[in-house]
Amino acid sequence: MTGEAPLAPEVLDLLQRAAAWRLLGLLFERPRPGWQEELESLAKTVAEDTELSAAVEAARTEAREGLYHTILAPGGPASPRETSHRPWVLPGQILAELNAFYEAFVYLPKTEEPADHISVEAGFMGYLFLKQAYALEQGQEERAQVAAEAAQRFAQDHLAEIAEPLAVSIEPLGVRYLALASEALLLRTGPKPPSPGI
Repeated sequence: MTGEAPLAPEVLDLLQRAAAWRLLGLLFERPRPGWQEELESLAKTVAEDTELSAAVEAARTEAREGLYHTILAPGGPASPRETSHRPWVLPGQILAELNAFYEAFVYLPKTEEPADHISVEAGFMGYLFLKQAYALEQGQEERAQVAAEAAQRFAQDHLAEIAEPLAVSIEPLGVRYLALASEALLLRTGPKPPSPGI
């Protein structure tokens, strides 16, 4: 009796990255029925990531829909939307760029949030790593390279714009799970690039 061949280490690494990014996106979603179970399930796959595991642990006791809306809803002290952190770019331009990325890779998130919400953008990064892993597993090197380049560009052009200001605005609020999630996000994207100015 023969089993399936084990996945290559590179594919396993990409799957881990995909799970971590999906977990990050989920941490920035509104807590709803089934949300905690999704967090717990994904946390098992990224158990060695101490910051994400700590964020999930803190979410067990802290995360509530009311708290989420107090902090991340429109008018709250921390904006989860990229358009809020890029005042020198027209919001329509940002949304058009994001939708072009999502359409090019057939990313269809089931969410109530707009395209520039951090939960949607982080979910897209996870999706890109998943596509790259699948392409490599299928021996489609060129498709894997396209997904890898898209992930690098997306992180640089979009996620790096929101990660640092979001972490700075969440840190003093005393909500540990969101602070840990925003720190994990910032570690993955690096600081915000300098503003081009007018």
